[in-house]
Amino acid sequence: MSDMQTKLTYVDYMKTPEEEHCELIGGELVMFTTPPTYHQLVLSNLLYKVGVFVRERDLGRVYPVLTDVVLSDRDVVKPDILYVSKQRSHILTRENVRGAPDLVVEILSPATADRDRTTKLDLYAKHGVQEYWIVDPDARTIMVLLQGENRFEVSGIFGDEQSLISPTLDGFTIVLKDIFEAK
Repeated sequence: MSDMQTKLTYVDYMKTPEEEHCELIGGELVMFTTPPTYHQLVLSNLLYKVGVFVRERDLGRVYPVLTDVVLSDRDVVKPDILYVSKQRSHILTRENVRGAPDLVVEILSPATADRDRTTKLDLYAKHGVQEYWIVDPDARTIMVLLQGENRFEVSGIFGDEQSLISPTLDGFTIVLKDIFEAK
């Protein structure tokens, strides 16, 4: 989109057909395709582990992919997994999440990897996401980033034979080989 064209807003975004998978980033619609099955398997495994942990402890809410997160009038994203603590439940509406979740998880796929590592990383930091996981199914790693001074700082990179410990979800630990089961 050239500088001379009008940037889209949340109102424009809401007019896109439901079956079109897209995000609004910097006022531009960004389309994405359904990820491969292995991506979905990793997503399912992570969603189950995080979801059970949060539910058993009544910590807040966990939502899967295709949940709109409205960060600003020109930025609406759909993380693979997001967590909003009970303390911040005021950002939850019946339609979407209005503000930065406490934890965001993005699982890299060929179509989204660059955007997840750059544009979305910057957006999440700018809007106050406290913890961001970048999951690389091919490398079988999860990079955990924590909010620093208006940017993320790497807390750790966890591999297949390691356990990930989340600073935001106090007491949460997962063994990554359980997440990255055989392809």
